[in-house]
Amino acid sequence: MKTYKSKLGLELIIPLAILFGWIFIDLISQKAWLGVGLIVGIVTFLVYGLLSIRYTIEEDQLTIKLGILSYQKINIHSIHKISETYNPLSSPAASIDRLEIMYNKFDAVLISPKDKKGFIENLTSINPNIEIKYRKQ
Repeated sequence: MKTYKSKLGLELIIPLAILFGWIFIDLISQKAWLGVGLIVGIVTFLVYGLLSIRYTIEEDQLTIKLGILSYQKINIHSIHKISETYNPLSSPAASIDRLEIMYNKFDAVLISPKDKKGFIENLTSINPNIEIKYRKQ
C-alpha cells in the first residue's frame, strides 16, 4: 500500500486566507462573536479538509480519501489515460496543478498528488497500458 498526499497550492490557499481573514477582522470589529465562532469553525473544517486529502494505491485499487471519508475508489485496470492539467473544476485536490485520470468509458477525476512522478510510475507499474499525457514545458 502506498499513500500520496495532495499538493497544497498557494493559488487556492492565499485567496481563501485573504477572504476569511477579511471577514474575520470585520466580524471582530463589529463584535459579532457568533459570526467569529462560525468563521473559525468553517476555516477549521476547510483546513482539515485540505490537509487530509490522500490518494492510496493498494493492490489494483486507487482510493481517494477526504478526511475520514472514502471519496472514490477506482480500479487501476480501468484507467486508460492520465493527463497533466490546470483545470480549476471542483475536485479532491488542494492545488490546481493536477492530474486528470480518465477511467472506465467516460469517467474522469481531477487530483493533485504532491509526488506526481512517483504516483504515475506506481499506477503504470500496475497497469502499463495507461496513456500518459504531459503538459508542454
